[in-house]
Amino acid sequence: MSATPPPPPTEARIDLRAWLLLLGSFALLMLAYFTLPLRYFGENRPVFSWLVFIAGLTLLSGLLLARVRDVLRGTGRRPGVWLVFLICLSLTVFAATYYVLAASEGEFIGLSTRLDALYFTIVTMATVGYGDITAAGQWPRLIVILQIVYNFVFLAAAAGTLTQRVRSGLESRMREPGSGRRHRRGGHDE
Repeated sequence: MSATPPPPPTEARIDLRAWLLLLGSFALLMLAYFTLPLRYFGENRPVFSWLVFIAGLTLLSGLLLARVRDVLRGTGRRPGVWLVFLICLSLTVFAATYYVLAASEGEFIGLSTRLDALYFTIVTMATVGYGDITAAGQWPRLIVILQIVYNFVFLAAAAGTLTQRVRSGLESRMREPGSGRRHRRGGHDE
């Protein structure tokens, strides 16, 4: 009689829940991005708009640095999930900023919808630069420069740290006793 396999570890179920929570959070983030009245910001309230952008970017940077620190120290709950969420949040912040700036005539060429702004943000983050949307004004160019610097400094650090964490986790699992492959013959382990 063969033994029944043990149930999956609790940690694996928690990981699945954490990633499902991330997916749900991302869906809510996109719902908010596509429905909130972003035109409240912009040329009618320039000082307020810039203060909100700077405060948001500062808060986001601080959260990303804290999560990177957690990954390096091995502390915190699910720092990898948090890093992915914060990267998605940074995409949304930049996309919203581009959309608001595009409301002013001549600031962008080819950017008129929220989807255009999100597309431009992702293309900029990926450093692809198709050229179909162009930052024509000085303020949009400044924000593009800030996004590129932000990508290089914060997102590259987050991605590198996360990669290091995954690699060290895999290496430690490979070193654990009994982590090698087991062959079964006739219901017995070799």
